[in-house]
Amino acid sequence: MKNNLGLFLTKRAFLSPDLEAYVEGDGSFRLTYRELNASSNRLANAFLADGIEKGERVGLLLMNSREFMESYFALAKVGAVVVPLNWRLVADELEFILKDSGTRRLIFGNEFVDTVAELQSRGDKTDVQQWLQVSGDDDAAYFATDYVSFRDQASDVEPEARGSDEDMLYIMYTSGTTGLPKGVVHTHHSAIWGLVTIGATAEYQDKDRYLACLPMFHVGALTPLAVNVWRGATNIVMRTFDPVRAWQLIEEEKITTGLAVPAMLNFMMQVPYDQHDYSTLRWMMTGAAPVPVSLTKQYHDLGIGLLQVYGLTESCGPACLMDADNALRKPDSTGRAFFHTEIRVVDDDGQNCATGEAGEVWVKGAHIMREYWNRPDATAETLVDGWLRTGDVATMDDEGFVSIQDRIKDMIISGGENVYPAEIEGVLASHPGIAEAAVIGQTSEKWGESPLAIVVRSDDSLTEADVINFCQGKLAGFKQPKAVVFVDEIPRNPSGKILKRVLREQFPKEASV
Repeated sequence: MKNNLGLFLTKRAFLSPDLEAYVEGDGSFRLTYRELNASSNRLANAFLADGIEKGERVGLLLMNSREFMESYFALAKVGAVVVPLNWRLVADELEFILKDSGTRRLIFGNEFVDTVAELQSRGDKTDVQQWLQVSGDDDAAYFATDYVSFRDQASDVEPEARGSDEDMLYIMYTSGTTGLPKGVVHTHHSAIWGLVTIGATAEYQDKDRYLACLPMFHVGALTPLAVNVWRGATNIVMRTFDPVRAWQLIEEEKITTGLAVPAMLNFMMQVPYDQHDYSTLRWMMTGAAPVPVSLTKQYHDLGIGLLQVYGLTESCGPACLMDADNALRKPDSTGRAFFHTEIRVVDDDGQNCATGEAGEVWVKGAHIMREYWNRPDATAETLVDGWLRTGDVATMDDEGFVSIQDRIKDMIISGGENVYPAEIEGVLASHPGIAEAAVIGQTSEKWGESPLAIVVRSDDSLTEADVINFCQGKLAGFKQPKAVVFVDEIPRNPSGKILKRVLREQFPKEASV
């Protein structure tokens, strides 16, 4: 058997053909592993008949859906490269990713037809040649082919697997400190080791029923989907997250595990959860932002463990995991290294820090990315002798528990989404009434953090509403500043770098949203 991630679905369908693989969150349909593998094979064979090449990039602009899941495994089987697209991005942002990755085929949902039509009208600003629309009613846009018709014309026999080991599996874009997104390249090898690492560390049981509510374009959703195939778990998939429906599903589907960012878990505590039977739920994994101690205690009191995870797109997800038993004993920690992972905390010279001394987190394992796509300089800066430099500052105690202190790269995490100030600052700088601007994160009860724009005006009539309105359509909603303050000067060091630390001290209050 080749080390091809797509063949994990093939093997699971062989071993557990009648086990539920996929349950739509609204209860509209269910797929066994036999059925999911068959539809994935049809799509794979349809692409092969259409001449798809090994290594060809295919974009997925889809909500959480069976089409996303079957596409991921189908494209893996035929040796194509998946480019998961954040559906919160605007057309300009998507255009850059599509062009940078060289994506030639795009599978998109009905919800995004207007955005995709805009992209299609831009001609050679992207390299997309095939547009496949999941239209649901066989009525695709004039420039697109109906996805279901395309898929179902083909046989469900197993295609010959192409691609394995160090061949690319997907390119997942994450915002860069320069403002331009960077494509994180994962191979079949790194993705397989990512799922094995999680499966070996988290407390999985046979035939778990997993609540999948994080967007599948996230590594925090995509890797667990593969873990569930490997482990023989059932994915109960929410197209979009709703806290009331989450509790309903936990009761109706007897869910045992899942993953949600802290903001989602907090929303779930704000609704009448005690109206539902959640006795089957053993644990929820959570990450992408610090987990408040109070939230951990709330779930602990319900008999539900919170497994705090620290990871990155570059690590295929896993780095550190806090087990439920120690979550309350060490509430400020994100846990210890995953089973097949090494963690170091190092000083500026790359030497291990003393116990309790703050330094940069370095991660090592077979699940680390291969490279940043088309970014050799960034790759060389981030990967050092097999170690991934995270840019995060942390301490490690004498038991190996890691506690994240700060983010070197000034990243903001809003509702589980990574937001880099430089990207917002670049948009603000294009406003004729803004002389200069800086962006920091402020603590938000609702989102974890919200972007605050600090602006020096060149036009005294400029208002907060003007700035916020200017950003609409130029940035995804979660990246847009939620508030604006005006100052006479932005503090900088002698080399001209903005002193974000000083700004955080000047504007420490909690965000209103």
